Amino acid sequence: MTLICDLKAQENIKAQYLCKYKQVLKNKNGKDYCTVKLQDRTGIIDGKIWSLHSGIMPFEVDDIVSVEAEVLLYQDNLQLSITKLKKAEASEYDLKNFIPHTLKDVEQLETELFTFIEQVQQPFVKKLLEDIFYDEGIYQEFLVHSAAKSVHHAYLSGLLEHTVTVTKLGVSMAELYTGINKDLVIAGCLLHDLGKLYELTNFPKNDYSDEGQLIGHIVMGAEFIHDRISQIEGFPKELEMLIKHIILSHHGEYEYGSPKRPKCLEAMIVHLADYADAKLKMVEEFLRTTQGDDIYAGYHKILNRNIRKVNL
Repeated sequence: MTLICDLKAQENIKAQYLCKYKQVLKNKNGKDYCTVKLQDRTGIIDGKIWSLHSGIMPFEVDDIVSVEAEVLLYQDNLQLSITKLKKAEASEYDLKNFIPHTLKDVEQLETELFTFIEQVQQPFVKKLLEDIFYDEGIYQEFLVHSAAKSVHHAYLSGLLEHTVTVTKLGVSMAELYTGINKDLVIAGCLLHDLGKLYELTNFPKNDYSDEGQLIGHIVMGAEFIHDRISQIEGFPKELEMLIKHIILSHHGEYEYGSPKRPKCLEAMIVHLADYADAKLKMVEEFLRTTQGDDIYAGYHKILNRNIRKVNL
């Protein structure tokens, strides 16, 4: 497989990529040409189809396409000049080759997730977590889902990685203070972003669903928890209310889309753990994907600041 990270100028390639963008334009002579963005697990590259002839077969955004192209250097960036293209058959590729994925060991993340569930002492909380994460249909989606469209953990198994890290942070904070219900912290951390399963579509699209646009993962997550709890006979009403409050308040402030602000220690811990992992991951990913030897990696638009490298 010809990876985008390995491409070199002036070489001719035959490769498969995921089409993430497509637009048909006209040149100054009024002739149609097509500009695309192609992706694999290592990056994204621009491409141009200057002549829309019979060797360019019909394709759409989010298709896996087989291309023949020359790699060119244009304004200091590599670009593909595509001469042949066709949509690949599902049997011809493995989707994981085209989607960025967690750099962490997925099996280790799974082990850590289930270890946290085993640590829970409150029987109703443990039953709820087992009913959700031991549900094969839910878990298989959770295992590969992203945690965001683009901001952080926007890759295969990103939701699993984010959830485990948030739980580690939450448990660590809970152990530093008195009067904390650790079971509620674990449950809140493990469940806080479960609504992402419905807010974001599956790969390769990984975009907001209609329900995600109109309702959002926070409310959908609370609704999902309510529905699962309703199937557990005798589940305490106060316990349900506290778990739902943690879910509804985990973004912390109204301006960040949180329907409620944290009003108990456990909710505050889950919020802070989620906030910390999201922000730190943004910086980590920015540094990892930024090239060059300058001490400043560049300006991060979401964090609204220049990010500095530390190489002591």
